[in-house]
Amino acid sequence: MIADVLSDATDRMKKAIEAATNDFNTVRTGRANPLLFQRVMVDYYGSPTPLAQLASLNNPEARTIVITPYDKSALKEIEKAIASNPNLGGSPQNDGNLIRVTIPELTEDRRKEFVKIVRGKGEDSKVSVRNIRRKAKDDLDALKGEVSDDEIARGEKELESITKVYVDQIDDLLKRKEAELLEV
Repeated sequence: MIADVLSDATDRMKKAIEAATNDFNTVRTGRANPLLFQRVMVDYYGSPTPLAQLASLNNPEARTIVITPYDKSALKEIEKAIASNPNLGGSPQNDGNLIRVTIPELTEDRRKEFVKIVRGKGEDSKVSVRNIRRKAKDDLDALKGEVSDDEIARGEKELESITKVYVDQIDDLLKRKEAELLEV
């Protein structure tokens, strides 16, 4: 029973780490990265559709993304969606077959702003992990009467160590992303 609670908490914490990684990847650095376009939604025949479902994204150069739509009729809508997204910072150039987006160099102020955003995302991820810990602790407390108090105490101690591992992983991801953002 205790092992099941700890296993469930561990699985959920792993998913929180994956979500944090994906969240960090959507914050742009000085380099072009197709993951920056992960959350761009295009109005495709009246319904919002993720850009990745409408086009292939390639990174031929350090600061350029080439977007090749599967359906050429969506070219204008893709261009409009990219141009209206202020977080990307690049302006799309449409040549009739594909779209090139050149990501400009980040200013120091913009880098610091992105560091603040990443720290906020990191803190949100830590809160998520702590909420998972709290739920698991409540589940362990619910086992009182069925399981001895010593076993529950051992389970809580193990839960704390598991939580610390995942919070430390978020801190490491955060440090790497900050270093990447501040790199000139």
